[in-house]
Amino acid sequence: MSHEHLPASEIAERLRGTALFGGLDDAQLARLIEMGEIIDLAPGEALITEGEVATALFVVLEGELDVTKRSGAADVPLARVGPGSLQGEIAALEGGRRLATVRAVTEAEALRVPVDAMRELLAAGPDVALSVIRTAVGRLRSMEGSLREREKLAGLGTLAAGLAHELNNPAAAASRSARALSDAVRSAESLPRPSPPPRPPEGSAPPTSALDRADRIDEVAALAGSAEAASALVDAGWTAELLREQPPEVLPWLAADASVHQLLDEVAMAVNRISEIVSAVKGYAYLDQAPRQRIEVRIGIEQTLVILRHRLRDAGVEVVLEIADDLPEIEAFGSELNQVWTNLVDNAIDAMDGPGTLTIRAEREAAGVRVTICNPGPPIPDEVRQRLFEPFYTTKPPGKGTGLGLHISHNVVLRHGGSIEVSSEDGTTCFAVILPLAAP
Repeated sequence: MSHEHLPASEIAERLRGTALFGGLDDAQLARLIEMGEIIDLAPGEALITEGEVATALFVVLEGELDVTKRSGAADVPLARVGPGSLQGEIAALEGGRRLATVRAVTEAEALRVPVDAMRELLAAGPDVALSVIRTAVGRLRSMEGSLREREKLAGLGTLAAGLAHELNNPAAAASRSARALSDAVRSAESLPRPSPPPRPPEGSAPPTSALDRADRIDEVAALAGSAEAASALVDAGWTAELLREQPPEVLPWLAADASVHQLLDEVAMAVNRISEIVSAVKGYAYLDQAPRQRIEVRIGIEQTLVILRHRLRDAGVEVVLEIADDLPEIEAFGSELNQVWTNLVDNAIDAMDGPGTLTIRAEREAAGVRVTICNPGPPIPDEVRQRLFEPFYTTKPPGKGTGLGLHISHNVVLRHGGSIEVSSEDGTTCFAVILPLAAP
């Protein structure tokens, strides 16, 4: 795009209208403009790209721009900004990476202010430094508020997708078994029913190993006429030897009767599975219950694992639970603590980046409960560990995380009067959550 840039006097007025540069005198503004660079943007062109190293901040002089942050596969809109808006000051002041993307909606013009120019300004006096701090803190609070809400919605969406998958499997199984059950009942009703109906001897049971079961089905199939009928008879406790003791004309009815009972068991198992998932969701969210109450940490962890079962299975992660028998109840905000377990387990799955064993241990502490979540993986460097609970800090690439999960978890634990400890050595990383018996 090509047009005449704003004159220096108008650029100075734009700068004077910002919270960051409003306290500068004419000489300081002139120096800032002199050290800066005018950037022209066409519609759709990026002024700032999330994840890149920050070397400058920008003041919008003309046009409109959208501020977005990557969350999964979506760009979360944070704001639409216009003339006088300051962009990129947080990362520039910190010397880190960009927290969001800023892209032109219309033709736009911005003043690029290098970090060196900012350092010179900050040396001008405490008033300028305080102004910079106020602006940066205000921007962080606004961004955190927007992303907290988005993270809640994204988390609900992820959980809903996983639960839909989990519920679909037993629902489909129940539907299949119900259709087959109808055919099996009709088949049984069409056959003469022996009186009294023969049953396997007391104590007769199906094999416990899959190999033994397959062998027995092969033996019974020669008498039952099909593998399906043999499977049902074996599950009912019949063996080829016991079936040979029955009159041959009774065998079709026995197979049909066994199929009916097998299908009824399958429907019951599927319905119980659905009930377990629904119960876990209700307990996880503490629906119809007071937000603060006495809770069992064990139940919250187990409900969380049911909610995340789909994600754990897809990642090939096996969970080992070590829950102490003498674990006391604690007074807590149950749904908030479940969000902590969700964030920590979810982070552990990401850190493992493949199959492995996740260990969750819960034990009594002198004044409460300690929950430790450990995963194998590379150690966390000291410089990263020191910043783990900062808002927006993440080692994941843009779109993979907002950098709020551990920050939110840390705040929840603090609200309960507890603490989070992190250890990372010998190929294992552990997050330990220590909670008192009663929240303050």
